[in-house]
Amino acid sequence: MNERPGVYTAYEVASVLAGKGSGGAVGIAAQAASGTAMEAVVLTTYAQAASAFGTDCNLTKLIKILIQNGAPKIVAVPVKIGEDASSVDYEAAFGILMTHSQVKYMVCDSRDGAVHMAMKNAITGSDSENCKYRVGFAERSGTVQDLTAAAAALNSERMSLVAPAEASGTEGAVAAAVAGAAAGSSDPALPLNGTVLSGLSGLASGLSDSEINALVKGGVTPVETVNGEVSVIRAVTTRTQTGGAEDATWRELSTILIVDYVIPKVRDALRAKFTRTKNTAQTRGAIRTQVVVELEAMLAAEIIDSYGGVSAEADVSDPTVCAVSFSFTVAHGLNRISLMAYITV
Repeated sequence: MNERPGVYTAYEVASVLAGKGSGGAVGIAAQAASGTAMEAVVLTTYAQAASAFGTDCNLTKLIKILIQNGAPKIVAVPVKIGEDASSVDYEAAFGILMTHSQVKYMVCDSRDGAVHMAMKNAITGSDSENCKYRVGFAERSGTVQDLTAAAAALNSERMSLVAPAEASGTEGAVAAAVAGAAAGSSDPALPLNGTVLSGLSGLASGLSDSEINALVKGGVTPVETVNGEVSVIRAVTTRTQTGGAEDATWRELSTILIVDYVIPKVRDALRAKFTRTKNTAQTRGAIRTQVVVELEAMLAAEIIDSYGGVSAEADVSDPTVCAVSFSFTVAHGLNRISLMAYITV
């Protein structure tokens, strides 16, 4: 138990398979041409990145793509200056990014599975209330079998693996584009499906319908080129199993983005209004009312479909703790319209 005063949160998701077994800053770790290795720089423009890291390097190129796709703010950490970086270097860079509470999304310039695992471990291993809600984006190349195996190794609702990669160009470019689009969205419940990605050249390969189906079911976010534009087919996470059993609860990327919007939103509202108060029945009633106000706003914005069970009670084991609980149902994106025509001749 953390004895520091504050508002602490946890969440539990009820799966439809129970019984059988969703804008913020982007943090980026990449190699640079200049600057100081392992030093975080906060920036909002391409000019700032070019000045800090040089124009002809992975870090600056990916920052440009992030900005082109909507990222409002970037926290950049050069893993190496003018030389190759190891997974240990990336691990250290991810650790630095995890100390920046404004970072909500993370991306890197590596297609190495060990680096992606280091990103996942940094995100899921955080016990900081300010830094636990974030999602990582990575990209891989290879066959459908290679890609689904890589996603299975990650198996996390906080990691999105994007494929295919660019035919040529900077490693991490496609993942950066998707991360930028996620960061630029003001509605976590609005799926990225069909989003046109800017700043990309042609993809390494096309995908058949059967390959797309296999990738989505295997936890890989597929992208495609249509009329010269690269776009997201369906944004999913790598979480496909729970306890060794297939579980689609966390399949849609929007699900975790909604969770990461709702819980911090309620937490921040309570933190702002109840910093120096007494744990009385009147205060607890006000806390419950504030939670309802926040949930009603998200219900009206169609970020959640419903909510209930809102309570605020004194903890029986500690009279200084107010235990607040509520449930909510995420709003689901529209992936497909099934049209049936009955024809009389």
